[in-house]
Amino acid sequence: MQQHIITENATIIEALRRLNSLSGGVMTLAVTDSDRRMTGTLTDGDIRRGLLDGASLTDTVDTIMHRNFRAITPHNHTTDQITTIREFRSQGIRLIPRLDQNGRITDLIDTTRTRSQLPLTAIIMAGGKGERLRPATLTCPKPLLQVAGKPIIDYNTTLLRANGITDITVTVNYLAEQIEQHFSHENLGVKCIREPQPLGTIGAASLIPHRPGHHTLVMNSDLLTTISLEDMWLRHTSQQADITIAAIPYNLSVPYAILTTDNLRVTGLEEKPSYSYYANAGIYIIANHLLQTLPTDRRTDATDLISQAIADRRKVTYYPISGTWIDIGSPADYRHACELMQHHRSMNA
Repeated sequence: MQQHIITENATIIEALRRLNSLSGGVMTLAVTDSDRRMTGTLTDGDIRRGLLDGASLTDTVDTIMHRNFRAITPHNHTTDQITTIREFRSQGIRLIPRLDQNGRITDLIDTTRTRSQLPLTAIIMAGGKGERLRPATLTCPKPLLQVAGKPIIDYNTTLLRANGITDITVTVNYLAEQIEQHFSHENLGVKCIREPQPLGTIGAASLIPHRPGHHTLVMNSDLLTTISLEDMWLRHTSQQADITIAAIPYNLSVPYAILTTDNLRVTGLEEKPSYSYYANAGIYIIANHLLQTLPTDRRTDATDLISQAIADRRKVTYYPISGTWIDIGSPADYRHACELMQHHRSMNA
């Protein structure tokens, strides 16, 4: 963050040197006064216009900086902050300052790297054996299988970080030591926790403390997706939901004429109908007060928690995914994922 901050009494030539050092990244400086309060922003365009208007390289940057800057302040509610970041991003603003109540910078959000700042913790479920992918998973846990030169699970941690989610826990069981070793580097900032026994598709969340009044994103580790977690969170909050389930469209075509009947009487005939459903995509946003009810001593699947929430008249909603979603559960799915990501890499090379 500090490389993007300059004091307003610095010279224009010093600002040029600082901007030059940012080459390849976001070339914007946040300007602060002697009390470290933010007073403006500065780009190479501001310097160019200032020089054309008669400024000299030894003048201070406060003479040419852009004073009418936009920022996120403590007055913005969490949801308003996310909406504001979204708006700034759509306007092409690449560096968003976050200020405290005194106007001092607490964070600079680089929208080229971080799309949003979702107030979520995350749990990635990575304890399964991946039996349908054997023999590949006999010696390698499925989350570490390579897709276009990158482990499957790393696509998911990258997605989470791109949305400002940095408190990430991975639950492990099968070949746990390999996943633990993968995330052992401190700079990755991912914690691993071992299941004492297989606890199902969500039961391991019971092993993690949950902050009261907050929400957690829970997802399977073997997914490849371009889901908008920002849109999913905004849907979750706007609906004041206890659980939001990411869903994918699933169409079923029947290759026969289907009868509608009343006892033994045929009341209608529909030729080769198609039916549309939404299928569970294995990604959830869940209120922590529900995760706190999970037992620690027995298996619980996500469907168990959801069914109980519905029975208890909790609000359960869904968010339809538009974009890529692949559940890497079979050799065919794995080949498809590898081909797709290799194609994306070749297109972006």
